[in-house]
Amino acid sequence: MTDNRTLISRFPHLKEDFAASLVVFLVALPLCVGVSVASGAPAELGLVTGIVGGIVTGFMRGSSLQVSGPAAGMTVLVYEAVKEFGLPVLGVIVLAAGVLQVAMGLLRLGRYFRAISVSVVEGMLAGIGLVIIAGQLYPAMATKAPDSGLDKIFGVPGALWDAFGETKALASLAVAAGTIAVMLLWKHTPAKVRALPGPLAAVGLATLATVAFDLPVATVEVQGLLGSIQPPPLSAFGELAGVGLLGTVIAFTLIASAESLFSAAAVDRLHSGPRTEYNKELLAQGAGNMVCGVLGALPMTAVIVRSATNVQAGARTKASRVLHGVWLLLFAALLPDVLAYIPIPALAGVLIHAGSKLIPVRSLAGLWREHRGEAFVLAATAVSIVAVSMFEGVLIGLALAVVKTAWEASHVKLEVVDKGAGPIEAYLAGNATFLRLPKILDSLESLPQDRPVRLDLSGLHHLDHACRTALDNWAERHSAAGTEPVKLLTTAA
Repeated sequence: MTDNRTLISRFPHLKEDFAASLVVFLVALPLCVGVSVASGAPAELGLVTGIVGGIVTGFMRGSSLQVSGPAAGMTVLVYEAVKEFGLPVLGVIVLAAGVLQVAMGLLRLGRYFRAISVSVVEGMLAGIGLVIIAGQLYPAMATKAPDSGLDKIFGVPGALWDAFGETKALASLAVAAGTIAVMLLWKHTPAKVRALPGPLAAVGLATLATVAFDLPVATVEVQGLLGSIQPPPLSAFGELAGVGLLGTVIAFTLIASAESLFSAAAVDRLHSGPRTEYNKELLAQGAGNMVCGVLGALPMTAVIVRSATNVQAGARTKASRVLHGVWLLLFAALLPDVLAYIPIPALAGVLIHAGSKLIPVRSLAGLWREHRGEAFVLAATAVSIVAVSMFEGVLIGLALAVVKTAWEASHVKLEVVDKGAGPIEAYLAGNATFLRLPKILDSLESLPQDRPVRLDLSGLHHLDHACRTALDNWAERHSAAGTEPVKLLTTAA
């Protein structure tokens, strides 16, 4: 009795956290496996990342209710890295990214990720969602996906047409469609039924149907937990000297960090408990990725689906996410053969459903009405990721966001007062930057050449070098026409 009271006093929310951990485990299980298979890695590696995310990152300080593991948002980048550099080098990339995350956390750079334009982040997720959907339609049809994002999208109609002529492809497509249908309809089932998470129910029903009807569909290949863990060989670290690999490491670091910290901000809005300490959360994510790298596993990020589930299930402390990692470990150690019964098209269906949630269809219409510049940055980022690649697409989005902000910040007003006699008076106010230079020069060059001009710059808050040089050159040209020299006033008269 005394022991029970001591346990309750030390862990007052153990009951709530225990129940929440089971729910998060049931949500995480199919997603860990699905993300790993879609990334071109053994299914068990996704479980390894989920285990590390729960037990290692879960113990550390940062965001108390956020849950980490393999994320659908990293699937495209991981798949490209595995295809280009090979699975052994993936561990090196993840380890190096973790080291950079720890360094950024120690340098207290975590808070600066909140300065990244939301439209760029949403565009990144939308682009990833499109590539995931297009890419997973091919395993759903039991066929090989093309390499590039554009080929994946444009090749879907032809692959779908071919699928209707093959029994195996039709069976696979039916399993994927059934999985998606179950997840879409699950929210309409009775509350007691909904206690079982939709993704797990969908994959479970698909597995039962495949076994019961002996459907000719591909299933997950199982290597065993210890067999799948392959620490990167020392020779793989030599790849870090290559520019291409370093670019991939930076992409992993920035995208994983941004997704984790934006997820933390979203989770903070769901509960009234302790707020996220961003630098400590970045340290926790980095430590987790370093362990994943040493084990040769997938990279981890904080995952909003699992984190929101954790909060909604009643979690109160970090114990829930640690326990969810324990349950994943017990499953991977005791029941690994169960994975061999899971149909690949069912996992494709889970990821197609997850990818669709990354595309902000509803908010994009409202954004277009109220902030067209932000909507343009979002759409351009998404299209760039699909057309080029993840890293370049994000860089294009960031560049566009900076240009948009600079354009909006460089508001300048030119007022011309001509009293008919004496000099023409022109007043510039606002922020004069090179972005507005064509407009300024067009207005000034339209002034009569035979009249003296008095240009008052005292109303400017900022005048960049390009504008100052252009105004001086214009004044020199205007004065060369034989009129009285242009007077430039930089202080109030």
